[in-house]
Amino acid sequence: MATILVLWCLLAASVGCTLAADCPASRLHLTEAPYQNYFLSDCITSSHVIVTSPDANTNNSNAKPRLLVAWPAGNSGAAAYFEAENNETLGLHLESSTTDGEVLETVNEPAPDGAKNENARVGVKGLIRFNTPALLTLPILGSIRSIRDYSEGGGILSPDVQNAVVTEKFGSDGGQFYRTWFDGVTTTWIDFTPASGAEAVQIITGDKWKLRFGTGTYAFRATFNYPQSDQLSASEVLNNASQGLVKESVELITSLSFLSYSNKLLAGSWRFLTYFGRDSMLSALLMQNILSQGEGGALEAIIGAVIERINNTDGTVCHEENLGDYASFLARQKGIDSSAPACDYKMVDTDFLLPVLMRDYFINTDTGRSRAAPFLTKKATFLEENAGVAYCELAQRTAEKIMNTTAPFVSSHVASNLIHLKDGESVGEWRDSGSGLGGGRIPYDVNTALVPAGLRAIATLSQAGIFPDHPEWADTADKYAQVWEDETLRFFEVSVSQSDAQQLVEQYVSDAALAGPPNTDQITGNITFYSLALGGVNNKPVRVMNTDDCFRHFLLNTTDQDQLSLFLDQTADHILQNFPVGLSTDVGLFVANPAYAGDKSISDQFKNSDYHGTVVWSWQLAMMAAGLGRQLARCDADGAPDFCNTDLRSKARDAYKALWDKIDKNRAQLSGEVWSWEYNNGYQPVPLSAFSTTESDIIQLWSLTFLAVHEEDV
Repeated sequence: MATILVLWCLLAASVGCTLAADCPASRLHLTEAPYQNYFLSDCITSSHVIVTSPDANTNNSNAKPRLLVAWPAGNSGAAAYFEAENNETLGLHLESSTTDGEVLETVNEPAPDGAKNENARVGVKGLIRFNTPALLTLPILGSIRSIRDYSEGGGILSPDVQNAVVTEKFGSDGGQFYRTWFDGVTTTWIDFTPASGAEAVQIITGDKWKLRFGTGTYAFRATFNYPQSDQLSASEVLNNASQGLVKESVELITSLSFLSYSNKLLAGSWRFLTYFGRDSMLSALLMQNILSQGEGGALEAIIGAVIERINNTDGTVCHEENLGDYASFLARQKGIDSSAPACDYKMVDTDFLLPVLMRDYFINTDTGRSRAAPFLTKKATFLEENAGVAYCELAQRTAEKIMNTTAPFVSSHVASNLIHLKDGESVGEWRDSGSGLGGGRIPYDVNTALVPAGLRAIATLSQAGIFPDHPEWADTADKYAQVWEDETLRFFEVSVSQSDAQQLVEQYVSDAALAGPPNTDQITGNITFYSLALGGVNNKPVRVMNTDDCFRHFLLNTTDQDQLSLFLDQTADHILQNFPVGLSTDVGLFVANPAYAGDKSISDQFKNSDYHGTVVWSWQLAMMAAGLGRQLARCDADGAPDFCNTDLRSKARDAYKALWDKIDKNRAQLSGEVWSWEYNNGYQPVPLSAFSTTESDIIQLWSLTFLAVHEEDV
């Protein structure tokens, strides 16, 4: 589905500066129709340029002609939306430069003497061609969040943002838009001038000023003057043993480098070009065997970014940072004049990942053990409220929160004491779209996997002296973990009789008007799975089959033998049985299958147009593969589980191999965030944006984990 072209080069020159020969620039071109994605990174700045050009073959009514530039620095960007002047179909594309043959070049202009903002004006320039006269009808300048809210939020535009956009002539025959951010010093510009004999750019005045272009080619520049981040190069993001990937997997390592910086790793581009705690930690756990360690390495960048953003009051780990123009925007809504970064703390899953990652690095690696003391004594600087607080203190706040919130269930074993979404929030874990949990309040993945994994890690960290104020955790956290491992699955278990399962699947196929086969011949007994969440409609379990089994397989080595065997058996069934009986299709495992919900109002929330519906997420494939590999590898270690001596081991191996067959078949999609499907003599991969206003990120951090996750001989 994605056509990939990767070019590595050295930039000889750019506007305003000459790059040294030891400063390589990386270029990447990824196609997912109707989106053309161009990446350019060098020692000056990093830019992601997306050209959207729908045509008669575009199966996407939401796509609009557009030029979008996204910058990791400040999670910022510039978007220009176009319309054909007449009723023709507007096509636009980038052209190669006549000087160096490249599609994009870096812009770097020093700040004028005496300027209020002393940062250089940097960005990207190129050539864009229109096949028919066009109007630039809408510029959005500043935060990526503003652009995302418009594209996915039904055209939401903030008057405070848009009213600050200035339109003016640029030179003798060009035009530009610019906007000064809410901080009063940073500015984003986008300008256009005719090239190759094209007509002059015209400014059309009115309530909303527009720029008019004739048929032909125009030079564009998108720039801003925000402080730049220190990007990790392809070699810097990898450990010594993995340097071969720089040449073996050029496009994937280029993507990983684009998202990697000395102080954090970013979730994805273009829509999530900033820190997300869950994304970065899950990525680190899956890729820890290839990421660079030690001071200045990728693993410490991830852990440090998480600890820096912990809520010092209650220990909650930050889900998403707000910085740059969007931070100022949110502050203004509260009546505060500030551009200081802030955090979103609404998630309930992210806390439990931090101790797991800390244990895996500071306890389980030689480098981590040597770095624990100097790293954890560092003082926080990112958030004003955390300034001067040692990393070890902040990490301990999170561990204290985990111990406090998990204790009630240990003493009671009742569902009401499981981890719930926060009051007033409809989301709280990775399925964080409005319908991702089907209205549930007690998420399966958090309670049955993340909580006990976090507790196990706290015990190990305490045993190593990481939390000297709480030596008792060495024993107590392990006891807590055992209870959560053994006693939580039963609340989520769903068992459907063979006859009921056949009827439910047939009714679902009819209700959803599925084109594919019902596959009910694969129902040869009861169907067992674990509900997506508890506390759904009428306070019932959300009976949606799902891939979140992968968390438990990957994060835990459980010891209740009967429970482990039953759990592994039903996971293998879901992989071996085809949708809508199981989760398996030619395009991968669906992260949700609502066929057994028995409620159309539930199943309607999990369609192939829904962000967490009957769609495929790359990282869930990776974690499922890694998790099953870990469980099967236990059979070759001391104290092998009981299933290793039964037919279940063979069945699990079959499921593991079947999963890898599907992964291999979908290599073209794996670096992207999520994909959907259409049925045409089988399931065919289709971009989610074909059915939704959501554009899947063309590169996503946790979708790059197949760099490290491989099929094992188990």
